[in-house]
Amino acid sequence: MTHTPAPRRVQSDSSWEETIGFARAVAAGDRVHVAGIMPLVDGVLLGEGDPYEQALAAFRNALGALEEFGLGADSVIRTRMYLTHARDVDAVGRAHKELFDAVRPAATLVVVSGFVDSRVLVEVEVEAYRGATNT
Repeated sequence: MTHTPAPRRVQSDSSWEETIGFARAVAAGDRVHVAGIMPLVDGVLLGEGDPYEQALAAFRNALGALEEFGLGADSVIRTRMYLTHARDVDAVGRAHKELFDAVRPAATLVVVSGFVDSRVLVEVEVEAYRGATNT
């Protein structure tokens, strides 16, 4: 009988994780799922008013969560981008391409009505593959 290890979770300094009860990232089997990430560092919004900078900051935060599992951008197999304005598609797409052009993950980009913090223009999620032998 094969033993499957319990999912491993990592937390960040986000107060939302404690308030709502979720993890920044969860590794289960050969996948790592990173929760929706906003462009915040130490509670400070990065790139206010700039969707390109916000996308870069949010993706860098997500990649930072993957680093907790020894993974980088090359392990990303899916991204999701949530925007508050369709006019920002090109700027956010440019940031995505800058980070993931060589990787080419499956990607979803949708426009939403808004986020909890109205200054946020972009939120992202990533999913990574770590291989069946990684723990």
